[in-house]
Amino acid sequence: MKRVLIIGATSAIATACARMWAERGAEFFLVSRNKERLEQTGADLMARGATATTCYSMDVSDFSSHVKMLTQCLAALKQIDIALIAHGTLPNQQLCEQDVEMALREFTINGTSVISLLTLLAKQFETQHCGTLAVISSVAGDRGRPSNYLYGTAKAAVSTFCEGLSARLYKAGVHVIDIKPGFVDTPMTQGLPLPAALIAKPEQVAKRIIKGIEKKTTILYAPGFWKAIMLIIKLIPHFIFKRTNL
Repeated sequence: MKRVLIIGATSAIATACARMWAERGAEFFLVSRNKERLEQTGADLMARGATATTCYSMDVSDFSSHVKMLTQCLAALKQIDIALIAHGTLPNQQLCEQDVEMALREFTINGTSVISLLTLLAKQFETQHCGTLAVISSVAGDRGRPSNYLYGTAKAAVSTFCEGLSARLYKAGVHVIDIKPGFVDTPMTQGLPLPAALIAKPEQVAKRIIKGIEKKTTILYAPGFWKAIMLIIKLIPHFIFKRTNL
């Protein structure tokens, strides 16, 4: 029986992962800002076979709440086998270019809050000498594209942090996995002009995440073809890249 902490538990990918773990009898500590949706998610997981669920409402941008949340989590689970950090927003790049406060707020949600939580969790996992820290970043972090470079910058920061953290925690027997989804059919991407052939369902991504955790993958593109796509994008020379609208 796995004891699972999920931050951003009401997101589509996190919910899909949780449902698969629930079928295996996992015990959950679920964190999200929307209390009502969180309780609905918890009830759904219990119906699907979860051993227990504890719901905790928290705004990730309130850094002072992070320690209290982790304390409550450990009181409920005793030990964390898997921590999945899945919260985030998809900011409007054009608005962020015009509004410094919005740009910094979005960076805080997608970047700094994740680093804060990982720093706290790393201490706990280092003490445990076991467990997996799974972090959803994005393919957007692989290169600063003009269409979403604020979001991509935050995700790049998370991925770089995960790389260093992975090397540090490996010596303590702890696994860190950086999950890089491409386009996923979620409420966050509704209405965006995305190529249909590249859009994955949350359930597809979730299956890949769970398999990646089990196989102790370090960097996971989801779906896998995004690894090749992003390699091509990263190889485009800058003098050409800066003329694109990617």
